[in-house]
Amino acid sequence: MAAENPVESLQEEATCPVCLEYFTEPVSVECGHNFCRACISQCWEGSDTAASCPQCRETVQQGNLRPNRQLANMVEITKRLSLQAAKGRGGDGVCGEHQEALKLFCEEDQTPICMICRESRAHRAHTVVPIEEAAQEYKERIQAHLKTLREEREKLLGLKATGEGNSREYLKQIQIERQKIVSEFQQLQQFLEEQERLLLAQLEKLDKEIVRIQNENLSKLSEQISRLSELIREMEGKCQKPASEFLQDVRTTLSRCEKGKFQQPEEISPELEERVSGFSQKTIVLMEILGKFKDTLPSQLERKRGELFGAHRQVNVTLDPDTAHPNLVLSVDRKSVRCGDTGQQLPNNPERFSSWACVLGCEGFTSGRHCWEVEVGGVGSWAVGVARESVGRKGGISFSPEGGIWAVGRCRWWGGEFQALTSPVTLLPLSRAPSRIRVCLDCDRGQVTFIDVGDKAPVFTFPPGSVRGGRIRPWFFVGPGSPLRLCP
Repeated sequence: MAAENPVESLQEEATCPVCLEYFTEPVSVECGHNFCRACISQCWEGSDTAASCPQCRETVQQGNLRPNRQLANMVEITKRLSLQAAKGRGGDGVCGEHQEALKLFCEEDQTPICMICRESRAHRAHTVVPIEEAAQEYKERIQAHLKTLREEREKLLGLKATGEGNSREYLKQIQIERQKIVSEFQQLQQFLEEQERLLLAQLEKLDKEIVRIQNENLSKLSEQISRLSELIREMEGKCQKPASEFLQDVRTTLSRCEKGKFQQPEEISPELEERVSGFSQKTIVLMEILGKFKDTLPSQLERKRGELFGAHRQVNVTLDPDTAHPNLVLSVDRKSVRCGDTGQQLPNNPERFSSWACVLGCEGFTSGRHCWEVEVGGVGSWAVGVARESVGRKGGISFSPEGGIWAVGRCRWWGGEFQALTSPVTLLPLSRAPSRIRVCLDCDRGQVTFIDVGDKAPVFTFPPGSVRGGRIRPWFFVGPGSPLRLCP
């Protein structure tokens, strides 16, 4: 059948009838037909001298092969013409080997091929379809995936927007509280400074008054001591005189001795003493007030923090043995769990995890705010968090919100880093994984927060509205060498 256009006709003339590809080192046989040197040699392999032409079956001599250089040149020209024709039809869809347009799609090799490739040994037994038909089929399949991916992106964008909105609201509330605290402390500082100045001024006045009284008393006492010393010397001299002289004017001498008796100095008045005592009481009361203020301020700040972020009720979580994977070994008080070396002989009830080493807490929550703490140990794999009560227990489990699990942890499958089990996982940039984690569940807001108990810092929060799906229970994953313990 004739080709549709001159280029295709030229391509047929430049094609070896044996390999159906462009001639490589073309040679002519006695009958005038042309073949690739390698193709004709392979056809005549095993024959001595005479052989038949693969195309017309005429007997020819093997030694009379003549290189056809003109045909070789024509093959190169044909290749260039085919490439230009393909580009002119709309692009670079050209076979790199044959310089032919890619019109077919090989289902087995999942690659576009040309017509010559279709007849080659590499693709002759494969299923091929027109390239446009294949493109349409794969476009439909990719469009279906794109729909799911777009829905997931919209969901994540919604979670991101919700989280950012909540963060802005928290930051706004914190800023308001910051302004209140600064204002209150400024007023308190001003009040204390005024009281300090007032009390110090009153103390200064008392100090001066007491010093005045003290100085006056010292002056009077010194004067009396001086007079008495002079009188004593005079009387001592009088007593040394003869009796006749001593008794002269003795009445006056006795009168002077009686008048020279010591007079008590002025005492501090009861009023002044009461004022000093009053200041002592004020100081004691002030110290008590400041002491109580220092003692209660941290608790007041903690209460205010609870008002901002919601107070969570501490719950006593215990492990549910009916859900524990056979490899997990629970303590007698059901507060600790580790991964054993071998599986235990346990009934394969519907509640039990059978594919992953997981266990649920006995407690379940549908409303309110609740929290519990978990000690994590070792350097192996572990995860803690919450899960829907209806979470899958058998077969493959997705450790992600899509699978009904909201958790943080570390695992060798995740590179050994401390991560939040989002989809995909979120690396938590901490210098070390926490050794004790507080899980804070807010059922009313659909939110769970994880806090490093060591420094009281939040490490990750699944935003409001992300935790949903009915009854929520504590969830734990335990790998070898990483025991978990629920704190009292």
